[in-house]
Amino acid sequence: MSETKAPDKIRKSDDEWATELTPDQFRVTRRHGTERAFTGPYLDEKRTGTYACVCCGAPLFRSETKYESGSGWPSFFSPAEDGAIAERTDTSFGMVRTEILCARCDAHVGHVFPDGPRPTGLRYCTNGVALKLEPDDQ
Repeated sequence: MSETKAPDKIRKSDDEWATELTPDQFRVTRRHGTERAFTGPYLDEKRTGTYACVCCGAPLFRSETKYESGSGWPSFFSPAEDGAIAERTDTSFGMVRTEILCARCDAHVGHVFPDGPRPTGLRYCTNGVALKLEPDDQ
């Protein structure tokens, strides 16, 4: 039986994050914000590669799991690897949703919904500013 190793946590102060991130990246990843639909940098991205956390560089999603959901945000049906994404209940805005975070640094990435395609049936709805594409062809 294999065991998934928990990632080493990265902890920084808000001041440290604010100096390393753009204002939009900070607002989304550290303040649990969201980018406006259809405005993110990776919505129409077609290159192959790994979508990493913009804060710490941890691999979160692979391009092979990206699909067009029609939601206005980059969507994936599976994380890059077990343990890459942490989940927590989000009761903001008068609704109950499942928030997704980078398991390594707790950056807010988006939310996961049970209306995605096969094989998982999940839609990891992400904020493009929370991601950094590392293309395979570098």
